[in-house]
Amino acid sequence: MGRLTRFVLAGGIGFVADAAALWLLLSATPLGPLAARVLSIGFALCVTWQINRHLTFSPSSRGLAQEGARYGGVGIATSVVNYLVYCATLFALPTLPPLAALAFASIVAMALSFLGYSRLVFDR
Repeated sequence: MGRLTRFVLAGGIGFVADAAALWLLLSATPLGPLAARVLSIGFALCVTWQINRHLTFSPSSRGLAQEGARYGGVGIATSVVNYLVYCATLFALPTLPPLAALAFASIVAMALSFLGYSRLVFDR
């Protein structure tokens, strides 16, 4: 299985973690879809870091703290793109379910994530 395939698999698991956290937050808290999404993104970043670290790319030679900081930096940057696409989609299509907007935004951000993680975080 190639690295890109493993990345897509990790992203799929991250998507499920993100969607599950979003659904849970929307169901069990008074948070709206915008605030809940900030928390679900953070949870998904933690999940995907571990999967990408051990399955997709393998740990870098930088050490855990530096690797985590780099992963977080790339993750936050691509999450901002993801979140903006999510918000724009919900504002443009207000009747669209939040999970559908999540799926669309996640696909848009996936290419940016792969480039950032493969070039800036993990050794080539």
